[in-house]
Parts: sequence; C-alpha cells; structure tokens
Amino acid sequence: MKFSVLASGSTGNSFFIESKDSKLLVDAGLSGKQIEGLLAEVDRNAADLDAILITHEHKDHIKGVGVLARRYQLPIYANSKTWAELDEQLGTISENQRMIMEIGEVLQFADMTVESYGTSHDAAEPMGFCFYEEDNKVSLTTDLGYVSQRIKDTIRDSDAYIFESNHDVEMLRMGGYPWHLKRRILSDVGHLSNETAGEALCDILAGKGETIYLAHLSKENNMTELARLTVNNILQESGFSVGDDVHLVDTSPVRPTVMREITRK
Repeated sequence: MKFSVLASGSTGNSFFIESKDSKLLVDAGLSGKQIEGLLAEVDRNAADLDAILITHEHKDHIKGVGVLARRYQLPIYANSKTWAELDEQLGTISENQRMIMEIGEVLQFADMTVESYGTSHDAAEPMGFCFYEEDNKVSLTTDLGYVSQRIKDTIRDSDAYIFESNHDVEMLRMGGYPWHLKRRILSDVGHLSNETAGEALCDILAGKGETIYLAHLSKENNMTELARLTVNNILQESGFSVGDDVHLVDTSPVRPTVMREITRK
C-alpha cells in the first residue's frame, strides 16, 4: 500500500492512497486543476483514480470534487447526511456516481478494504477512514474536536496515522479570530490542538515504528515546527523514542508528501 498526503491544512485537504489494484482519493479541497497537479508531483494521474471518498462537506474538503468526478466519471462515496449537504455544492452529479457509505460500513475496492468511522465535528455526519491491504493499515483522522475511545480502538494498530494537529491553544486564544470562532475551534466539535493530538497518540501508539503525519495545521494558529515540537515532547515524556519507536512527518497545504510505501514485515 502506498500513499501521499497531497495537501493538508485550513486552505484545502486531499489524500491519495493506492494498493496494487486500487487508487483512491479522499477529499479534494482544492481546485480540480490543483489536485491534478499535486497528483502529478507524485507521478500519479487523476484519470487512474477508482473513486473519491468524502469525509464531510466543508469547502476545504470538497472544492474540486465535482469537477474531478465529472471530468473522469468517478464515483463519489459519502454518507446519506453528507450527501444531503453536498447536493447544492458539487453541481450536477449523475445518479450512477452517487455512492453511499454510511458510518461504520466496510467496503472493498479491489484488493483494498476501507472502513469508515464517525468523528466529532460541526458537519452533518463527518467520518474518518481506515485502509487495509493484507496486514497493512493506514488511518486518516482529521477534523474532530476530541478523540473518543471508540476512535482510538478503531485506528489502533495502524502502520501510519494521518492525524490532526490543528492549532496551538495559546496562539488561537491570543490571535485575531472572533470569539465565536475560537470557541467553535476549541469545542468538542472543532479541531484538535497540538497538545490534544499528542496526548491521544500516546494512548494509541505501540511504539513499533509507526509513522505519524501531523495534518490539518491552521495557517493562522499554528506553525509546522511548533506542532512537531509539541507532539514530539509529549510522546517523549510518555516514554516513546521519536525517530526510533515512532516517526513524525510534516504535511503541507501546497506540497504533497513523498509517496510512502507500507510493507509490514
């Protein structure tokens, strides 16, 4: 199984993952042209995609979905409540492209298995995903206000975690956002702080060489170095050796991560 975090941040999000016989895009929060360009940077072509999966209906996750779906005749998978919100945002999507994947459902895409799970966010019915190929597992966990025990149990034992580390609490509190927006971000239906991300990961990781991609960083209320340092310190304080037991990888809103292959020995 191979994957790349094509773009991650408050300005747009997209994730690509492939197995030997399946290629999937999760979210397309930039323009269709930008997504095509990001795929090209990792030597992939949007024409080869098998489907688009949607986590939720916010613009930074769906901006390019309609264009890509129409251009390449791709099926779109989302749950029923999310589809009710997508109808007015995606433009015309033919019935044979409108696929339902409810929370908790497990679907097979050739040799890749995808499991959906619910998250806590201020959207209609937001989801995260786990991807399986034989003994390999990758989990995508962003856009949530807290990490429940159910989510921890669902994503546990992944080889790689794409995990939200959205904001630094003090930067957010001292920043220029209006209070109602700060309160929303800090709430249980908002986003994970660097500190909360680190603490949750301590409950999930086994320290067997897992890789964590710090994702969905706020442009205004976080910095790449700060997110990495905060999570790194929390993991080390809990006894993990960062660089040996676990590995941290930065993501970017404008550049894809290097294509990573997961091969469990």
